[in-house]
Amino acid sequence: MSLPLHIESLIFSSEQAITLKEIKNVLDLSFQKKFENKEIEDALANIITKYQQENFAIEIVEIAGGYQFLTKGAFFNTIGQLIKLHAKKRLSKVALETLSIIAYKQPVTKTELENIRGVNCDYSIQKLLEKELVEITGRSEGPGRPLLYGTSHKFMNYFGLKNLKDLPQLKDFKEPESQIGEAAPLQNKLNSDDGPGQHTDGSTAD
Repeated sequence: MSLPLHIESLIFSSEQAITLKEIKNVLDLSFQKKFENKEIEDALANIITKYQQENFAIEIVEIAGGYQFLTKGAFFNTIGQLIKLHAKKRLSKVALETLSIIAYKQPVTKTELENIRGVNCDYSIQKLLEKELVEITGRSEGPGRPLLYGTSHKFMNYFGLKNLKDLPQLKDFKEPESQIGEAAPLQNKLNSDDGPGQHTDGSTAD
């Protein structure tokens, strides 16, 4: 039995980042024995080292609380062109601003979002839910118990975050007076991915 190869196959076949606990549970069931965390961690370290070699275009990255195969940064521009070719629906500026607010204020209600932005956010929230970048996390204890929104696991994967603490801190923004959505790193990354021709109002965005 080659434990690293079995672990490698699990990471490769998983649609999302797979956690150490999930890897252990699968291995325990598959081999009908209990593996020690240290044994799995050592095997993971060997796999990670293996893919750090220059002759691999991919690597295993610890992300969103687990492990996932990703292309290396040197190939970002090439992969970015492919994404642009395949991308048919883009986020509007309004949706980007709404996503930024959710990321920093979560869990947040629609009313709180609209108080911050000063406009209706129904359309933007719906688009973000459709793209699975945000999700409903529960209900507020306030009047009417409105829905609460937060960022999703897909959001963590998309931005390469291990946890929400990795988000740029508001105090780190170059311009103290800048507001979310104007020059935030989060929006800049989305804009660079989406390319030119973005819409500026939620009513016409895809």
